[in-house]
Amino acid sequence: MRLYEYEAKKVFGTMGLTIPKQYGVIHSPGDLDGLEISYPAMVKSMVLIGGRGKAGGIKKAKDLAEAKSIAKDMLNITIKGYPVEILLIEEMASEAGACYVGITTHPATFNVIMMASAKGGVDIEQVALEDPDAILKKEIPNNDLELPEDIANEFSEFLNKGLNGDDMLLASIKDAVKSLYATYQAYDCKVAEINPLIITTDKQAIAADAKVVIDDNAIYRQGGLFEMLGLKESRHDVSELTKDEQRARDAGFPFVDLLPEDAVGDPDKLYVGLVPGGAGYGIFSIDETANVGDRFFDGKVVPVNFMDSGGGPPLAAIAEMFHLLMDKKIVDLIITSRFGGISSCDVFIRGTIKALRDRYEKGQRMLPVVGRMVGTELPSARQFLEKAKAETPEALEYLDIIVGNEKIMADVIKDGIALGFKVKEKQTATAAK
Repeated sequence: MRLYEYEAKKVFGTMGLTIPKQYGVIHSPGDLDGLEISYPAMVKSMVLIGGRGKAGGIKKAKDLAEAKSIAKDMLNITIKGYPVEILLIEEMASEAGACYVGITTHPATFNVIMMASAKGGVDIEQVALEDPDAILKKEIPNNDLELPEDIANEFSEFLNKGLNGDDMLLASIKDAVKSLYATYQAYDCKVAEINPLIITTDKQAIAADAKVVIDDNAIYRQGGLFEMLGLKESRHDVSELTKDEQRARDAGFPFVDLLPEDAVGDPDKLYVGLVPGGAGYGIFSIDETANVGDRFFDGKVVPVNFMDSGGGPPLAAIAEMFHLLMDKKIVDLIITSRFGGISSCDVFIRGTIKALRDRYEKGQRMLPVVGRMVGTELPSARQFLEKAKAETPEALEYLDIIVGNEKIMADVIKDGIALGFKVKEKQTATAAK
């Protein structure tokens, strides 16, 4: 769960980090009249996504009239597709320098990773590419609740040197680094970041920006945080979802895009959407699809998504899983599997066929669907599938569902990919005429 900047700064303040004076949060230009503000002041859009400054979401106001004008304009913009509905008004600190400090978790070892750079206020990813020596990165394996003194010294001295600072600045930076680490540990963070940590003319380190992402798995332990911020329920990082991930969330099933939202397909490759029967099968499907593609199809097969249909999804949700993938232009083939334990094979096949029939009737994009189903209510599922194919053969022309365990899933995937390439080649030839 990602916090808004004003929320993250409230957390920082309680943990001893110095932050600019917060004049208030507004939802309309008129709200400025009720705040005591010393100008010039900063007007900052509150969206749960980066790149606000470049998108016009952070501006300086010299007086109330300009603040109202900026607020009016800013509340009518969208940043990377997300509307601005909240603005933070805060003190403008005098800046003599800027640096970066960030803490996260290593995805493989789950050790704490701390990073710092004397080049702050810019994209740290770009710094890493252009000047990797400007970044200090260290893995901290013991998960200490407090930052070990030797590491605190190493990071603060690295930043102080890069900023040409003195002992006074060194002490201020060290306090900030230790407080950020303490925040990361106290609030079960996945990410705690300051970019920029600005250095004022009187040699104080101030968190001019704040990014805090709480581990969803630890939210149950953060009742105090929710109370402090006035939150009644957890907030999903909506701004970090792709449109299809949001669509799936609204429909009630987990979905993760494995490719960038704007990815363009290679015409020589086959892009495979996956509708598995559960989280474990979802991961297996990704791995096995990639493995079969590497072994038999010269590495030209690309899994597109992770999906978890969960236990006992309703018919409408199953249909939406197929609609979602068929609406994705990059997808060429759908591979599905149903191991019916809690979930019904009968409901699964009815939902699948409903999606295909609806799309056929509406003239919407159709894709081959290949898979296997075994388990609960399999006899009725088989009967419905056979009847449906006899009644609507055109709509189900490229539906190939193996019933039972006579064929292992790896072979189902292999044959499905072969069909997918064949259909794609046929469609490409037809389009070229």
